[in-house]
Order: sequence, then C-alpha cells, then structure tokens
Amino acid sequence: MSQPTTHFYEFGPFRLDAIKRLLLRDGEVVPLKSKDFELLLALVEGSGQALGKEDLMKRVWPDSVVEEGNLSVHIFNLRRTLGETPDDHRYIVTMPGRGYVFVASVQELRDDGAELIARERVHSNIIGEREETDRGAIENEDSSSALALGPLTKLEPVGGAAPLDSPFYIERLTDIEFKAAVARRDSIVLVKGARQVGKTSLLARSLQQAREAGARVALTDFQQLNASHLASAESLLRMLAKSLADQLELAVAPDQIWDADLGPSMNFTRYVRREALGQTPAPLVWGLDEVDRLFTCSFGSEVFGLFRSWHNARSLDPTGPWPQLTLAMAYATEAHLFITDIHQSPFNVGTRLKLEDFTLEQVAELNRRYGTPLSEAEVERYFRLVGGHPYLVRRGLHEMTARGATFDALESRAAHDEGPFSDHLRRLLISLSQDTALCRVTQGLLEGQPCPNAESFYRLRSAGVMVGESSRDIKPRCQLYADYLRQHLL
Repeated sequence: MSQPTTHFYEFGPFRLDAIKRLLLRDGEVVPLKSKDFELLLALVEGSGQALGKEDLMKRVWPDSVVEEGNLSVHIFNLRRTLGETPDDHRYIVTMPGRGYVFVASVQELRDDGAELIARERVHSNIIGEREETDRGAIENEDSSSALALGPLTKLEPVGGAAPLDSPFYIERLTDIEFKAAVARRDSIVLVKGARQVGKTSLLARSLQQAREAGARVALTDFQQLNASHLASAESLLRMLAKSLADQLELAVAPDQIWDADLGPSMNFTRYVRREALGQTPAPLVWGLDEVDRLFTCSFGSEVFGLFRSWHNARSLDPTGPWPQLTLAMAYATEAHLFITDIHQSPFNVGTRLKLEDFTLEQVAELNRRYGTPLSEAEVERYFRLVGGHPYLVRRGLHEMTARGATFDALESRAAHDEGPFSDHLRRLLISLSQDTALCRVTQGLLEGQPCPNAESFYRLRSAGVMVGESSRDIKPRCQLYADYLRQHLL
C-alpha cells in the first residue's frame, strides 16, 4: 500500500491545506494570494532549511522570469498575514546572502481518515457561513489554486484609495522602492503618476509600514484644502502647522510661538524643528498627497523651496533633528512645467519614483483575484482595450464579476456614453474640453498629426490621456480612450 501523502501542515494557530490550497487560522480561512500561497507552501515544506531566493522564485514562478523584488513583496505579504512584526519574525527569518528559512515547528498531518473528516467538517462550516460564495469554485482545485481567497472575498467599491487589507491591491516594483526609501528615512520620497494610477493607495501603505515600525505619521491631502487655505503662504503654512499639531498631539500650538516679524516660512520651520521634531527622537513621516495643487499658486515655489531647505538642512545642520523627518510626496503634474528654479525645487532631490500602469501579467493576476471572469485569451484582449490603467482594469473586472457579464458584452459597450466606463470617460472629456489648446492638440494626434511641442506632451501625459517617452512616440493611453475621444472630438 502506498504511503499516504501529506494533506495538512500545522504551525502555531495555522493549518495549511495543501490539497484545497487554503490557509486557516483557528478554523477560519485566511485570505492569501495565489503566489503567496505557493511561497508559503514551499517554505513550510522545507521548514528548518535555508531556501535560496533563486530556488524559491523557480518554485513560485516556474514559467516566468521575475525580479528578486517580487519575492521580497510576497515575503512581506506573508509576514503581515502571519502576524509578524519587524521585531518578531517567529515564522520566516531572512538569511542574509542566502534566502529564507521557516523556523516555526511544523506538524505534518496525512489523509488518514480521522484527520480528513476533521478537515472536511471545518471546510463545510466555512462554506455554510458564506452561502453567497460559489462552492464549486472552492471545491475545484484549479480555481482555488489560482487564488484561495477569490470566491471567499466580497467585492469592494472601485475608486479612491484601496483599503489596506484589500485583496485586489496589486503591488508593483515602485511599492517596494517607495517603502524602502521611507524605511531608510530618506529626506524626500517622491512618487509621480497619472490620475487614478494608485498613488494614494501606495502612500497609505507606506505610512502604515512606518507606523508599524514605530514612526510618527502625519498626512496632508492637498485636495481637501479650501480657497482660504490657499490664499497665501501665511494661511497655508499656519494651517499645515495646526494640522501637524493636531495629528501629532503636540503640546504647544502654533499660535503660541508664531512671530509676525519672522514671516511664514521661518515660523513654520521653527515650529517643525522645535515642536514636531525636537520634543522626541522618534522619526516623523509626513505624507503629502496631491501636492501638484500648489503648482499654480503664486506662492507655490516658496513652499516647495522650504521643503528643499529641510532636505539641505540634513547636511548644513548636522546636529539638528532634520534626519528624523521624511516627506513622502505624491503628485501627477510634471513639476518642471511650473517650478523653473532648480535650486528651489524638492522634485530633483531625494528619491524620485514613477508609478506605472499595470503590466499584462499584473492584469492577469488581478483577473484571478476576481475569480477569473476572463479566459486566458480574453485577458490579452482586455489589456489591449484598457491597457494597464489601474482604475479601468478593476472597474471592468468588477463589472463582469458583479453582474455576470461576458467580456464580449463589456467590450461591445465599452466606449458608449452609457457603458460601464461612462462616468470615467465623461470626466476625461470634460477635463480635456476645458483646455481649448490641449483639446486641439489631442484632435490632431487622433488624426495622425505630430505633437507640436514638449509642453503639450508633458501635460497630456500628466493628465493620463496619452502615454509615451517623448513627443515623438506619444499615443492614446489605451484603445478605449482612442475610440471614445474619436467619437467625441473628430
């Protein structure tokens, strides 16, 4: 009689079901992405052994060539899922220069009748508690191996910042680089990307990582500021100082030390230096979202010059508290179109990153997380339609999953004024139509004419309408945009 195969691995409060491809904690399903599950299974099966990074990548991505950063992302995901902290790696330990080792005690359980019955009872309870899920997808090995959480996860609204625990958030290489820069306490960390590409979601995750590492965190969303806040440098910097005081619970209020003879920049710098940084050695990460709203303000260069001076202060004032401060800024518009003095710009120092659209592989992964509403062949057609536009990709997958629509039906209505993407496309058209000159340039590009100048190229790319590396290779961001804009502009 053949030796029974291992069905389960138990460690701590967790049970890993290698057949159903599920991770359970105290009998409850723990959502895991497909590659996260593959990686965890490889680590658990080799528990106690140092597993090399190359071997793990070959195991998890057998048919793909991936960068080492992908492995780091999934290791981070697993550690977070298993409840590890930066100071407590009770399950996965990094072996510098070698790889990773699973250090927890692991018990193997085989399909010997009693254990199988226990497992089926737990699994049955899970299904009973989620009557709205597709049992067939849970029981099918192929669909559950694609993503154990797929049928067990409720859909979430598309648009705005994705929840920190969203199973639909796709981590990109920029995520790794941005988080690493924040963890290093770089003075300024910049991420640029078109609208709805995921900058705010990335910023939220970086700030959460900083919190978990023990840093103090503040956030300013410049989209929430009203006209009175942006009336002058004085009103803006006073508001920012009060916001920091409130979020960080500082004992001294800005009004208590604000000196009218010093001017707003010096007052704000003094308040940040003395109160926000000087009262505690804990690092401060200040997230600044949608900062390009300041680009058109008459005093914008003054504020950005102030941020640049804090970067310089790390060297000019080495005994000061400035190494404790990290400014993490997200923006969409090309800064050099508005800030011409490079000595006042914080956008040419620090760590500068660009958040790109999804790749075809990432769209395919997101399709799996939605329960594969698209076939393999349809994924490529879908990618040609919406490109890697993060919002459009999720919006279409959500539509097909929630309504049970086929891709053919979605594609046939995609560019219609009452189609599934109508709200997004209408906003795009209205925004473009408000700038007559830019609208004319777009019309010319759709007719095959060259881009007239570099400024038009940068503005169209910043708006997310066009893509390309230069004005010579500019083109619509996706086929959906091209079809819709031709219908309404030509």
